[in-house]
Amino acid sequence: MGKITGFLEYKRQDESYIAPEKRVDNYKEFTIPLEEQKLKDQGARCMDCGIPFCHSGCPLGNFIPDFNDKVYKGKWKEAADILHKTNNFPEFTGRLCPAPCEEACVLGINEDPVTIENIEKNIVETAFAEGWIVANPPKVRTDKTVAVIGSGPAGLAASQQLNRAGHTVTVFERDEKVGGLLRYGIPDFKMEKNVIDRRVKVLEEEGILFKTNAHVGDNVDASQLKADFDAVVLCGGATVKRSIPIPGSDLKGVTQAMDFLKLNNQYVDGLVDFKEIISAENKNVIVIGGGDTGSDCIGTSNRHGATSVTNFEILSKPSEGRPAHQPWPYWPMKLKTTSSHKEGVERFFSVSTKEFMGDDIGNLKGLKTVEVEWIFKAGERPQLKEVEGTEKEWKCDLALLALGFTGAEKTLADQFGLTMDFRTNIEATTKDYKTNVPGVFAAGDMRRGQSLIVWAISEGRQAAHHVDLYLMGESHLPLKDDCDLPRV
Repeated sequence: MGKITGFLEYKRQDESYIAPEKRVDNYKEFTIPLEEQKLKDQGARCMDCGIPFCHSGCPLGNFIPDFNDKVYKGKWKEAADILHKTNNFPEFTGRLCPAPCEEACVLGINEDPVTIENIEKNIVETAFAEGWIVANPPKVRTDKTVAVIGSGPAGLAASQQLNRAGHTVTVFERDEKVGGLLRYGIPDFKMEKNVIDRRVKVLEEEGILFKTNAHVGDNVDASQLKADFDAVVLCGGATVKRSIPIPGSDLKGVTQAMDFLKLNNQYVDGLVDFKEIISAENKNVIVIGGGDTGSDCIGTSNRHGATSVTNFEILSKPSEGRPAHQPWPYWPMKLKTTSSHKEGVERFFSVSTKEFMGDDIGNLKGLKTVEVEWIFKAGERPQLKEVEGTEKEWKCDLALLALGFTGAEKTLADQFGLTMDFRTNIEATTKDYKTNVPGVFAAGDMRRGQSLIVWAISEGRQAAHHVDLYLMGESHLPLKDDCDLPRV
């Protein structure tokens, strides 16, 4: 433990932000880092609990008190070594993870929790700045080859782990650049894409092969892939977008959020012109869906110069504090106000969209809604009830559907002959991540359904252990509770 009385002496202090009116003029990250001494003070708040519940809150099992202690003492390189024992890509999680570890922090019972996520980001950024993160290829190669499908966080984590075991790993990515939703689903103002590029450069130097514009099931034959490699790991994500089956959903202007965000990211990257994207400029935008993707659409729409931005959520407005039925250390469903919300949006809860309205040539011009209430009965699923007399029409030129994903693409499953579960995910358990086809494994959102980046990295790591075990009969790759990683 660093400073025994640290949690009594220092209050939580987060990064500050560039003012909204300035940051919406561009797509750059807008956080203002804390000074080093203030970061050390934040590390000193960690109490090094006898039972660190933050470990259970983190799917990766990060050694949080250990790296907090090193930060407090100014031992940044040791902190980086500890952090990388369990997390391949803390620069991603340190920016994008909702930090379930902080909700499980013991200090959070009656005080603000430790700023674990921000400390994590600053550790890895210091490590990159100091040149401590370098390629570490395996000293010996096995004769085994592995194909990883998908280069999101699960695919990248599985690839690095399997490469560390000495196997020759090839990653197949259907888009033109590596990163999956990290690149094409996350706006640059939340994570600039050079953050991905610098890590991919390290992975390439370690010996991982990346093939882009390689869409397995389309221009890459699945059966040939299985014949050419000793094992295949499916990390393609949950990519089937949830639609809204109401009248007018085929109107021009009713758009899936991920289509909107991907094109904008390609524009920021210089791959397409602004005239080729789905623009919110001078439009009345309504974002349907209250999650992180909806928030990303709000921030992007404001940067386009939307006339107005409105957000609908069908669920009731959450409480600002921890609900009584979700006690510490469980993840609470609290009201979340993101940086994008603070840039300008009207938010409405308990609203259901009933119909999209268009003009004579098929362009979206408005929509109809109704207020709803949720009926809860013990032992039954919650029932949704429309509130009579609450129908309303809204002016709308662009409706963005941020409704999540329903599962993995069936085409890939069919080509490999894989079984899918009732939620249309690839069927495989956390026991060994094996599918019904020998030599084919699944991890991340493709296996578990739409989830968090931290779960994707965790599943990629765990699956890599079981792939290595399948190939070699034994594995020295770590599982969650055994994170010492011998090098071959």
